[in-house]
Amino acid sequence: MGFELKQSASLVVMDNIDNKKPKHKRRKRYKGTHPKTYAEKYKELQPEKYKETIEKIIQKGSTPAGMHRPIMVDEIMDFLEIKPGQVGLDATLGYGGHTQEILSRLDFKGHLYALDVDSVELPKTHKRLENLGYGSEILTTCLVNFSKIDQVVEKSGPLNFMMADLGVSSMQIDNPQRGFSYKNDGPLDLRLNPEKGLSAAQRLRDLSQDELAGLFIQNSDEPHAEIIAKAIFNARRSGMKITTTTELRDIITDALKFLPKETQESSIKKSCQRCFQALRIDVNGEFEALYEFLAKLPDALAPGGRVAILSFHSGEDRMVKKAFQRYFREGIFSEIAKSPERPSGEETASNSRARSAKLRWAIKTE
Repeated sequence: MGFELKQSASLVVMDNIDNKKPKHKRRKRYKGTHPKTYAEKYKELQPEKYKETIEKIIQKGSTPAGMHRPIMVDEIMDFLEIKPGQVGLDATLGYGGHTQEILSRLDFKGHLYALDVDSVELPKTHKRLENLGYGSEILTTCLVNFSKIDQVVEKSGPLNFMMADLGVSSMQIDNPQRGFSYKNDGPLDLRLNPEKGLSAAQRLRDLSQDELAGLFIQNSDEPHAEIIAKAIFNARRSGMKITTTTELRDIITDALKFLPKETQESSIKKSCQRCFQALRIDVNGEFEALYEFLAKLPDALAPGGRVAILSFHSGEDRMVKKAFQRYFREGIFSEIAKSPERPSGEETASNSRARSAKLRWAIKTE
């Protein structure tokens, strides 16, 4: 797999067969300060054109559609102590918020490699950073999973610093066509790279009832895993093809109608969140990728190299914690975080998606 971002060789534009001009369609009117559908949020999706709208949304503590607000930026930058001339890695490029901060500290000296598996969002982020003046002399973006850092290091050499944000980006969650959220109707996909692997809908067709229950328990600690798995299996057996986010949400909702009425709504909401999370982790092999990344981490860092990992799932945090502790006992790491750092109260108040974040760091022995 090549690491340079490749663009399509050509763009084919087909003329209208009848040589008639297509009828102009007016865009749906922007409905005040709270547009309901993703398509109606076109102002949010064009931040360069509607800066005032974006600022107002952020001031209210929300994340504009199609964007992502980086979390714990100051804490990560303070720890990494980036210096001009160093070579580093952002293992999870996403919207590029952390990447942009790193690049500003490199001051066009050294080099940054940035990885992502999202074939939809990576070209957009690459273009945004390029427009800010960060060209190939300072930045290399790679469409590759961070589990393959050994392949990157073959080109970059040992890294002075590295960071990874294990959370899903807001622009992925908010877009109904990606199928990451039960809140909006869309295809039940959940793939970080929609061009590879099986979608969540396909996985639901392949898994047995017991496998489904195990998946919900192992990946998200779902307390009603067996009941939900049985409901999904029964729906499949009756001939139903579960292909949309709404269909899965409705099955989970119906299966949990036995819960006490006073807590039913909130309990169903949490179960939907956990089940969608469990499917996303399974579809993208997230735990396997993190395990491989952590196994290759020591060899990727230069002596004295620093790594910071931001996680949002207790299972991921445990994996990072245990790996760092093992490398510390073995003398590979000279220092590790004794406990995870959390976002400040100010940050969680202004960005609710930061609440579950945990930051762990380590320094390789010189």
